[in-house]
Order: sequence, then structure tokens, then C-alpha cells
Amino acid sequence: MVGQFPGVHPRAHLVVHVRGRRTEVGQHQVTVRLVDPNGDSLFEQNGMMEVNEPPAGVMDLDAPLVLVFDVPLSVPGEYAFVVFLDGDEAARVPFLASAAAPQGGMVH
Repeated sequence: MVGQFPGVHPRAHLVVHVRGRRTEVGQHQVTVRLVDPNGDSLFEQNGMMEVNEPPAGVMDLDAPLVLVFDVPLSVPGEYAFVVFLDGDEAARVPFLASAAAPQGGMVH
């Protein structure tokens, strides 16, 4: 929720739980894209993630990613964070942006 549009939601947190197999150790490209209600990309962040060899006997790998963004919001509506791993869409996290009711006012 923001006071007005356009606006910015400061310090929004996106937590991604990445799961993989023992065969997927090594470096992987991670891309997070923010798309607006029209499907247009507002920003994109890229980085590399290193997955290390797990202890003997462990087959599944778990890697949490915590990302913090100042999120630009141009209009009310449904936005989404789209997460790509090695170029393939791995997750889509939609959220709704709306204006805060004026102080003392009522929301209808």
C-alpha cells in the first residue's frame, strides 16, 4: 500500500526458497524481474548463486535467497516478481498495489 500513485514501497522483501538435487551443484544465474499490471518490466536484478556439494548422503539441496528492493509502483493493480533460474521462469509472486485510505477516511 502506498499513499498515492506513482509511489514507492520502500524496503520490500522477497524470500525465495530454492530446492535442487545433488547433480545441480555449481554456479547458477538468478534473475528477478518486477512486472507492472500491463506486463511491462519495471526493473531487473541479475546475480550468480553458488550451490556447494552437500554432505555425504544428502540428496536434496535447499538454498534460501532474501532480496530487498525499493519497489516503484506507477499505478494501482497486480504486479509480480518473476524469478528466473538459469534463464527459465521458476516462480511468479503476484501482489496487489493499492492506495492507502486518507487518514480518518473510510475505504469503500
